[in-house]
Amino acid sequence: MLDNSEIRALILHRYPFLLVDKILELEPGKKAVGIKNVSANEPHFQGHFPEYAVMPGVLIVEALAQTAGIAVSINKKRESTLGVLAGIDGMKFKRKVFPGDTLKLEAEMLVSKHGLIKAKVTASVDGQIAAEGEIKIMMTDLNGK
Repeated sequence: MLDNSEIRALILHRYPFLLVDKILELEPGKKAVGIKNVSANEPHFQGHFPEYAVMPGVLIVEALAQTAGIAVSINKKRESTLGVLAGIDGMKFKRKVFPGDTLKLEAEMLVSKHGLIKAKVTASVDGQIAAEGEIKIMMTDLNGK
């Protein structure tokens, strides 16, 4: 299990764009399961349907990408590598996510070659799928820019 400070040591994201609160399960290079506690105090809720607060789908995808990035970054030095979202395939949104929900984020690596990672991802709340699909992450060398 990784707490928030350990996550910050692995990925470059910071508030308000660090969207993974903790990692519950981790198989380096293979799988990660994380948690995002959705709070009404998050800045996007002030402008995204403020009278009917719903977590934007793009932020759910970003949280899933960060979870996958943690799984592949665990063996890398944060100072020299960066995972950048490179593609989204077949993403389906099946349930709204509201403030107060706990979003379970699951990422399972399917392919990893030449710095491109493909992962099957699922976000759920109380066992109900909120979003699922596949994402691609390109690992880049920060020293080579």
